[in-house]
Amino acid sequence: MNKKSRAIRHSNGSKVITPRMPVRKVFRRYWMLLLMLLPATVYVIIFSYIPMTGLVLAFEKYQYAGGIYHSPWVGLQNFKAVMIDGKLPGVTRNTILYNLAFIFLGVVFEMGSAILINELQNRYFKKIAQSFMFLPYFISWVVAGAIMYNIFNYERGIWNSVARMLGAEPFDVYNTPQAWPFILVFLRLWKQTGYGSVVYLAAISGMDQEMFEAAGIDGANAWQKIRYITIPSLVPTMMVLVLMAIGNIFRGDFGLFYQTVKSSALLQPTTDIIDTYVFRLLINNANIGVSSAIGLYQSVLCFITITICNKLVKIVNPDYALY
Repeated sequence: MNKKSRAIRHSNGSKVITPRMPVRKVFRRYWMLLLMLLPATVYVIIFSYIPMTGLVLAFEKYQYAGGIYHSPWVGLQNFKAVMIDGKLPGVTRNTILYNLAFIFLGVVFEMGSAILINELQNRYFKKIAQSFMFLPYFISWVVAGAIMYNIFNYERGIWNSVARMLGAEPFDVYNTPQAWPFILVFLRLWKQTGYGSVVYLAAISGMDQEMFEAAGIDGANAWQKIRYITIPSLVPTMMVLVLMAIGNIFRGDFGLFYQTVKSSALLQPTTDIIDTYVFRLLINNANIGVSSAIGLYQSVLCFITITICNKLVKIVNPDYALY
C-alpha cells in the first residue's frame, strides 16, 4: 500500500483505499478548527499529561527535602507494603461491585425516566417533573450526608424519633453494615438519575419522528413504539455511556462514600473503596509513596478494563466502540 494512502473499513466490512492528506495541507486547510482546538489541547497537556510525571512517587520514599524527583528510589517496596497490608483486595472488590451496581441500575433508571418523561403529554408537568428529577444533582454530598445523618441518627434523627413516638423499635443505621450497600446505591441513583436522563432525552429528541408516525399508522401502541423504536435507537448512546463508565470502574465517588459514611471503622468492610482507603493512608500515615502506588495500580486497572471492553464491543459492533 502506498505510504500516502490509508484503508478505511466501511460498516459492511469492505475496504476502500483513500489518499492521505499531507500534514502541511491539513494545517493550511483546517487552521481555524485547529486553532479552536488549541485551548482544550493545552488544558489537557497541563492538567492531565504533565501531572503524570508524578507517578514516579510510586517508586520512591517521598521526602519533603528531595521533592518529587529527588527522593530516594525504593523500587517496588511501596507495592510490597500495599500487599502486606492486605486491605487492597477487599477495597478493590467493593469498588468494582458498587460501580457495577451504579452502572447497571443507572442505565435502567436513567433510560427509563427519560422515556417516561418523553411520553408525558402535559408540557408543563413534563418540565416540572424533569426539574425535580434534576434538582438532587446540584446538592453536594456534604449536604446530602448531613441530611441523611439528621434523618437516621439513632438518638435525635427524625426517623427514630417518629419510630419511638409510634412505639416501634429504633433502627441504628450507622451500626448496621449490611444496610449500607442498599443505602449507597439508593443515594447514587437519587442524585444521578435526573442528570443522566438528560443525555437520553437529548437522544430521544433527535430521533426521526416519522418512524413513530409510521408505527402509529400501522397500529402500534405506545409500549410497542418504546420497545421496537425508542429503546433500540438509544442503544448506541447507552453503549457510549457504559463504556465511559467502565473506564472508571476502579474509581469510586469519593464524596458519596466519605461524606455519608465518614470514618466509621465498623462500616469499612462494606463501604470502603480504593479512594477512601488512599485518603486514610494520606491523612493517618502521610505515606505518599504507598498512596501513589495504589493510585498507579488503580489507573492501570482502569486502562486495561476500558481497552478490553472497547475491543470486545468493536468485535461485536464497531459502530458502538469508543475508538
